[in-house]
Amino acid sequence: MLKKRSVTIRGHATSYSIEDEFHAALREIAERRGRPVAALIASIDVNRPADTNLSSAIRIFVLKEIRQAAARG
Repeated sequence: MLKKRSVTIRGHATSYSIEDEFHAALREIAERRGRPVAALIASIDVNRPADTNLSSAIRIFVLKEIRQAAARG
């Protein structure tokens, strides 16, 4: 289910909407990296293309991480 969530990035409140499954994967990635989810989202936000919204950037990030993990075996 698509769910709207709020986060503060560099002192600015914003929101993103992603499915529960993507959010669970995002939390797992943040845990593995020893970072808060908000910090991981902030780094995704900084590196996203200007024509990509934050929700899409998060989904793409999670997908890339899963593909890289699968390639490592």
